[in-house]
Amino acid sequence: MSVGRDQPFADPGPDAQFAAALAQGHFQIQHCTACGQHVFYPRALCPHCGAAQLDWVEPSGAGCVYSSTTVRRKPESGGDYNIALVDLAEGPRLMSRIDGVPPDQVRIGMRVQARVIDDPAKGKLLVFIPEGATP
Repeated sequence: MSVGRDQPFADPGPDAQFAAALAQGHFQIQHCTACGQHVFYPRALCPHCGAAQLDWVEPSGAGCVYSSTTVRRKPESGGDYNIALVDLAEGPRLMSRIDGVPPDQVRIGMRVQARVIDDPAKGKLLVFIPEGATP
């Protein structure tokens, strides 16, 4: 089936596929079968080689903190939290937060592991916890 400008795509886009898997509690990234690179944020074409052969795979979840910052909030607003860039073992870098340690104790180079959590206000979220910590 060809898709014209006035026709919707036959399948949901890659971002919708990622969100649907996350809603089911599964963290997935894409893997290009043409060049072998892993891809995140979800895309229709591989940013490394331009191929459209992107399969969904569950990564190991292992990562390393590349960068982190602490966002300051009043305690009645939920208190401080961190925003981190995490390099996955498979290669892609993504933005999330590190749970299980105070925000000011997150360090560059810290080994972390991905977890999908159920946040009552926001639904399923991808977060990281320090390697070896219990979920």
